[in-house]
Amino acid sequence: MKKIFLFGSALTTSLIMSANAFAQEAMPAPAEDQNLDTIVVTAQKFEQKLVDVPITISAVTGERIRELGVSDLDELSAYVPGLNIQEQSANNPGVVIRGITSDSGSAQQGPRVTLYYNGVDISRSRGSYQAIYDLERVEVIKGPQATLFGTASAVGAISMVSKRPEPGVSAMVTGGIGNYNQTLLGGFLNSGDEKIAARIAFEWRTRDGYVENLAASQDEELYAQDQLGLRLSVRWKPSDRVTVDLIGTYDRQRNGGTPFVSGTYATASGPANPFGDANLGGSPLSATALGNSQLGLNRDVYDANLTVTAELSDAITFTTVNGYRDFDSREVFDADGSSAWYLEFAENAKGWQASHEGRFSYQSSAIRASAGWNVFKEDSTQAVPFSSEEGIFLQCAANVIPGLGCINAAGVVTAAQATALATGGRFTQIPYSSEFINGGENTAYSVFADATWMPSPALEVTAGARYVWEDRTSTYFARVPRPVLNPTATSLVPGQVDTGGQTFRASGKSNAFLPRFNVLYRLSDRTNVFATISKGRRSPVVQLSAARVNGTPQANLQNVPEEKVWNYEVGLKGAAGPVSGSIGVYYQKYDGFQVSVLQSNGTTITQSAGTASNLGVEAEVAIKASDWLQVFGNVGYIDGGIDKDNTFAPAFSGARFRLQPEWQAAGGFTINAPVADGIRAFITPSMTYRSKIFFELPNRDLLSQGPVTLVNVRGGVSFADGRYEISAFMRNVTDKDYLLDAGNTGGAFGIPTFIPAEPRMFGAALTARF
Repeated sequence: MKKIFLFGSALTTSLIMSANAFAQEAMPAPAEDQNLDTIVVTAQKFEQKLVDVPITISAVTGERIRELGVSDLDELSAYVPGLNIQEQSANNPGVVIRGITSDSGSAQQGPRVTLYYNGVDISRSRGSYQAIYDLERVEVIKGPQATLFGTASAVGAISMVSKRPEPGVSAMVTGGIGNYNQTLLGGFLNSGDEKIAARIAFEWRTRDGYVENLAASQDEELYAQDQLGLRLSVRWKPSDRVTVDLIGTYDRQRNGGTPFVSGTYATASGPANPFGDANLGGSPLSATALGNSQLGLNRDVYDANLTVTAELSDAITFTTVNGYRDFDSREVFDADGSSAWYLEFAENAKGWQASHEGRFSYQSSAIRASAGWNVFKEDSTQAVPFSSEEGIFLQCAANVIPGLGCINAAGVVTAAQATALATGGRFTQIPYSSEFINGGENTAYSVFADATWMPSPALEVTAGARYVWEDRTSTYFARVPRPVLNPTATSLVPGQVDTGGQTFRASGKSNAFLPRFNVLYRLSDRTNVFATISKGRRSPVVQLSAARVNGTPQANLQNVPEEKVWNYEVGLKGAAGPVSGSIGVYYQKYDGFQVSVLQSNGTTITQSAGTASNLGVEAEVAIKASDWLQVFGNVGYIDGGIDKDNTFAPAFSGARFRLQPEWQAAGGFTINAPVADGIRAFITPSMTYRSKIFFELPNRDLLSQGPVTLVNVRGGVSFADGRYEISAFMRNVTDKDYLLDAGNTGGAFGIPTFIPAEPRMFGAALTARF
């Protein structure tokens, strides 16, 4: 099952969903200044104004996140040109930067996009979803950034920085309600002094599902949510030159099933309709065969981070960042999208990762440099059990009894009679189950250095590189019984191969040298031009499965070469009076572009599609029209895809990248104005646009979504000088029907399923600050 991050629900999400990015101040300021020469980022491991960073970067502060009402990264992506994040479920955040997707759930494959949480790589797909409450800022760095963020940042990186404890006592609590029985309870408590301080933040949000499930065996609607996040942060400053940050985070999801709605089979409510009712009953043996009788996600993530910064002198600083993350995620899903006991799956992904980085930094009037090392270790598995009834499977897949069909126009599973008819009444049901497990162990060692020379106040020249050694080991196990109704076959699902009780293993070693070069020239104190060249790399894949050779199961090893990309871009960043903005043009050339292809047995494999390219333009603007009014907008254009006349992989020749829109834009304004003594009114209406996208490679119109425009609004009143706030929100104001995804596992069996995106949502909340 593909898991991709929900894109279309982006925009001004509810305060209901937003105890996020809580303001540190007891008395919040008016609308925050978003000019590029005021926002400070650390993308280059030094504190710099956004306008002075010679790479394409978008940054959103925690206070701005709160103003927009954003509660998840998928919603934030609508405000960042070149970024799309989609979420089928929290089990798999799929991140798309400049049209290149990173969402593979296989434990054997590395990511393309680095997700950083407080300085630590958390990119392993099934463990990377992270709630974004109480954040300091989110930085989206585009283009290959191996020097700064490691080898996983082949197309870019997203860095999430949580708020740190500070001196003094402050607190905030938010509660809210909304349609679909949305509830929110969140907040923080901060206490401490200049030497030691602590902060605890939390967010608990629930919601009924918005897709009705007609199956009597299921307790709740599809896409229901029950999510809890907890974070404890401690900051200790034993001296003026040493800072120690210890952060522990727990994330939990107990969410309802994903609405894989059939585009083929009717329900009792009528013909197949992606935006109608679903009838996903799952397997009657789900509790034992799949691990849970109910469709949905049970996920727990534990994260610990220790960062120590020591100023060794006025010019030299040493920083060590150490992290550990453990995840256990089980999701049960109905892949055929119907009431038939046909394609019932689960995915149980679990693993851990540990990392250590040491970095020396030097800064003077003419030189800014850093160098260090990194060690990264991960061990994870992805188990996929399958449950079906043999007669139903054979009838729905191959129509073995002519005239019986699979599901009739009234939604009745006629295929349920197949076993009795095929056995002359000896059996009415023959349950079948199988399972495969892929595993991945990865150890990476790297050294890096990056230096910026400033020969004059107007000119900066940067060069850097990372050298990485990688050792990847893949494992594979499969339990695939012979079917009773088709004893000559070795499996019920064609292509599945039993490993005979063995766990196959294969290893591969690789190394890479990944440089970057940047030039920045200051046209004025507030305006810069820059150019950059950088190389990115997605790791080779030690792809291991099983094959049957002369009747004996054998390891089937396919070594997929590394994916390499060279990125070239030029840009302008600047501000004039109340207006600030940026524009950049980039060109990316890929060699050995890796694509994930869904197989007829429901599995996904990686293969090389040869060469590919991207040409794009991104622009952002912010206008501080007055102390109470800000206007914002952005636009991105991409002309990209697999190169035409591709003889290496002709099936993909000329195809547009999956989930890549040609155009993406967002705009809106924020009013935050005084209306009486101690009372302010605020409102942020906004609109986003995304052009047509394809959900699969090769491209098919059936598995696509046309242009989508969404309108959203959040507003309210604060009083008692900001101590209290009442707000309301509405997103997808026009209640537009559009698809979140199409194809999915069912598509491999010729019955694609469709996932409807979020309908109109609205609600209100009350916030108190102390």
